Amino acid sequence: MIIRKGLQPTLLEKPGDQERIVLHFDLDAFFAQVEEVADPTLRGKPVFVVGHSMTSGVVLTANYEARRYGVKTGMPLREAKKLCSFACLVPADSAKYSDTSEQIFAHLATYSPLVEIFSIDEAFLDITDTYLPWGTPEALALAIKRWVFENFRLTLSIGIAPNKLLAKLASEWKKPDGLFRIRSERISEALESLPVEKFCGIGPRLAIHLHQMGIFTAGELGRFSESILHKRFGIMGSVLKRMGQGIDHSPVLPMDYEPEPKSMGHSYTLTRPTRDRESLFRYLLWLSEKVARRLRRRRYEGRVVHTVIRFSHFETVSKQHDFGFCTDHGGTLFQCAKRIFARIDRPREPIRLLGVSVSDLRPSGREGWLFEEGLRERRLLEALDAINDKYGEFTLRPAFLAFPDDQKIASRALQLFGSGRH
Repeated sequence: MIIRKGLQPTLLEKPGDQERIVLHFDLDAFFAQVEEVADPTLRGKPVFVVGHSMTSGVVLTANYEARRYGVKTGMPLREAKKLCSFACLVPADSAKYSDTSEQIFAHLATYSPLVEIFSIDEAFLDITDTYLPWGTPEALALAIKRWVFENFRLTLSIGIAPNKLLAKLASEWKKPDGLFRIRSERISEALESLPVEKFCGIGPRLAIHLHQMGIFTAGELGRFSESILHKRFGIMGSVLKRMGQGIDHSPVLPMDYEPEPKSMGHSYTLTRPTRDRESLFRYLLWLSEKVARRLRRRRYEGRVVHTVIRFSHFETVSKQHDFGFCTDHGGTLFQCAKRIFARIDRPREPIRLLGVSVSDLRPSGREGWLFEEGLRERRLLEALDAINDKYGEFTLRPAFLAFPDDQKIASRALQLFGSGRH
């Protein structure tokens, strides 16, 4: 698989002078097709793929023979049976679908490193810089369709357009086994009479609100006053205006792309609810150290600490504190978590869960430690991390971290110290 490592596109980037070429792949009635390949006797017959219950639940996928009777994906099974009582019912096999999907999407990465998996049967592919060996985007798309059919006997529909929004629309135009391109000079024409609910992201409720405003088509949405849309829908109003105009600057994200984390945290449910403050503080320190280790491993620091308490009757309370500076030090996190704990603690009520997390994350500034005292502390933390990475989590840890009241933690401590790893 060809994957570009380390690529981190920003969602705010604007397209350059070169027009993008984006493909959207949609495997037709995917679950049902896979089942027909596995059992050829199903071909030509209406098929419902359902959950393990053959009498209740919903239709996960209906093949096109069943759709001719009005059956739709997500329809209650009882309702679907009324429309097509003679359909063949097949229990879903998620492992089979996942394996097929993974193989197909891995192949897409040989055409471009920019493959974004949208769902188990949908993906985007940006071929702006890679389609030339095939001559045209359409020729590349046909090559992919042939490969999928030759290797899996499956059909798929492909949309080609200057962005993801329009590519997804284009893939719906000629289903099943379709190939359709929306060129930049034809965008206005393609959208003029398109119902607004055809856009991905405009569901039935939002469509009703738009209809109440006199907006029924994408063309009408694109011409509507942005200020009125913004007043009605907030920032989403501006997004809707751009959708109506066929504008979408969002990049195709590669499969190895990981968004920047917004927070990091850990929680722990006690074996027995307790009111013992010393034990609870041990857990807080343990969680704080786990969060700090995770921050350092990912090279982040955070400035807002959150502490969560769940009492024995399942009421959950959380509060936060802003340090005013960023840290990845477990002791510092613990002292803050302990102060927050004191604000929400109820000494008479047993506690069954504790949680510590850190938000407002920034890239670690460890390279900027200039003072000797800070350098010594940083080197000590790095040495402790190196030992714990090699020999196991909490092989070295604060002496206060002893958990005699918790069997799982105590068992782990005995394993560590009994093996001489201390």
